[in-house]
Amino acid sequence: QVQLVESGGGLVQPGGSLRLSCAASGSSLSINAMGWYRQAPGKQRELVALLSNTGSTNYADSVKGRFTISRDNTKNTVHLQMNSLKPEDTAVYYCYAQYSNVFGSWGQGTQVTVSS
Repeated sequence: QVQLVESGGGLVQPGGSLRLSCAASGSSLSINAMGWYRQAPGKQRELVALLSNTGSTNYADSVKGRFTISRDNTKNTVHLQMNSLKPEDTAVYYCYAQYSNVFGSWGQGTQVTVSS
């Protein structure tokens, strides 16, 4: 199994930046991809960004050009740099890891609030 712990959420004004981090432990060598999803109140959970072991990335259209996902393999950590934040980015952000090609693990979630 893979355990995930997120950090870095908080309150930021529109136009500001935040950096989320997610540290993986457990069977981290079997991880195929890591990324971030988010869920706003009353909405379904949606993909924000995903980074595979091959280096390929997948971003939601709504965050392209503003968010950047990166991974530190030596520390089994994935980061999400979020710039030019908008109120509609407000959500609980969940770290996700796919491992052994078929399994998935979720972090506990971290709140991001964009408001003036």
